[in-house]
Amino acid sequence: MREISPLDGRYAGAVGHLSAYFSEFALMAARCEVELRYLVALDEVGVFPKLTRAEKARIEAARAFTDEDFARIKEIESAIRHDVKSCELFLREKLELAHPNRIHFALTSEDVNNLAYALLLARYRDREQLPQLRRLVAALAERVERWKSASFPARTHGQAASPTTFGKELAVFVHRLVRQGRQLEALRLRGKLSGATGTYAAAVVARPDIDWIDFAERFVAALGLEPMACTTQIDDGDGLAEYFAVTSRINNIVLDLDIDLWEYISRGDVVHRAVPGEVGSSTMPHKVNPIRFENSEGNLAVSTALLHTLADKLTHSRMQRDLSDSTAKRNIGVALAHAYLALEETLGGLGRVDLDPAELRARVDAAPDVLAEAYQTMLRAEGTGDPYEALRGLTRGKTITLAELHEWIEGLPVDAKLKTRMKALRPSSYAGLAPTLCERVAAEAAVWLRCTSPSQ
Repeated sequence: MREISPLDGRYAGAVGHLSAYFSEFALMAARCEVELRYLVALDEVGVFPKLTRAEKARIEAARAFTDEDFARIKEIESAIRHDVKSCELFLREKLELAHPNRIHFALTSEDVNNLAYALLLARYRDREQLPQLRRLVAALAERVERWKSASFPARTHGQAASPTTFGKELAVFVHRLVRQGRQLEALRLRGKLSGATGTYAAAVVARPDIDWIDFAERFVAALGLEPMACTTQIDDGDGLAEYFAVTSRINNIVLDLDIDLWEYISRGDVVHRAVPGEVGSSTMPHKVNPIRFENSEGNLAVSTALLHTLADKLTHSRMQRDLSDSTAKRNIGVALAHAYLALEETLGGLGRVDLDPAELRARVDAAPDVLAEAYQTMLRAEGTGDPYEALRGLTRGKTITLAELHEWIEGLPVDAKLKTRMKALRPSSYAGLAPTLCERVAAEAAVWLRCTSPSQ
């Protein structure tokens, strides 16, 4: 294989279908779609004589963009060196309209480009990105329910801390992802149709009797986009930056999940199942590497870096416009495809993670010093001296057994019932409301997963 990008080579099987949104073919098809839909909308305001029934049929048929159509546009472009103008000339040939000047009437290239990109991104979000995110949330939520009471060692600053459950630790990520998923779902991509410098000047001078602002806003809204009230020649990029920001936050949440699971595997806190026939090392036969989480981590880094770069670049333009945004925009698909690949890897890795509840319970109970928090809080409620300092002196930086803790409890000047309660505690039973939190988060996820957005 001689591809430059791994997305088109090594990972083509995982992300190749995204060419429906991010390829040059897809962009040309979307440009032509915008031009064709504009023709139909323009026909309603009477700038040109009404389209005939045959012309409308040809316009509708042209919506089915083909490989031959793409080849012809690229052939024209090779001669004139302008992509959007090539679409216009191609449509003049293909449609054979009685009044071909209606094609691309009063438009600038960026009117077509920004709407084409917005359509493609809205479709990608609704048809690929959100469904994939829902799959990840559903997979995590199922494990939250399954392991809501599975005692799990916690670490703050890398040190043993008050125990948790594995379900609750996964619930944290579910809660975060659902919040960002809702924002992604609600985000409305934007579009402009206001001419060469955003003043509608060409349209107004040709037909001053038409309300072009109203026309443009209705047309953009009909595409499922939010009309932009005031721009230069180009979309200001703020809407794209907002979309990239939500996607970047999702990336960072998944990255956090990847790193935690990698750590849990390395510490033996979770079981990482081997795949029959798979090799983990060219020289060490025993290895079962957490490669899916590592692949995800690497791809998320590339995606997030590109998304941040694009958000910065596309929100700046020299005066009314410069062309540096055009070449940058061609990397939007690269950034999003790396994110898509990363989430697929995380899902694959998650499918290999399991627990040994009995082993985990034993490991948690092997660190009785974590009960120091419980003891000092129970004693605080009784108003007994300064229990924090007493327990700090007893436990900090030391190895202590449960028997030694119980001996210390026996010497406390407190009620026997409290002593009994304290001595009954075990680290594996000291997880507070973790199961309840799991149930609440799983219910929250279920509500979101039942809500689906219509595709563009």
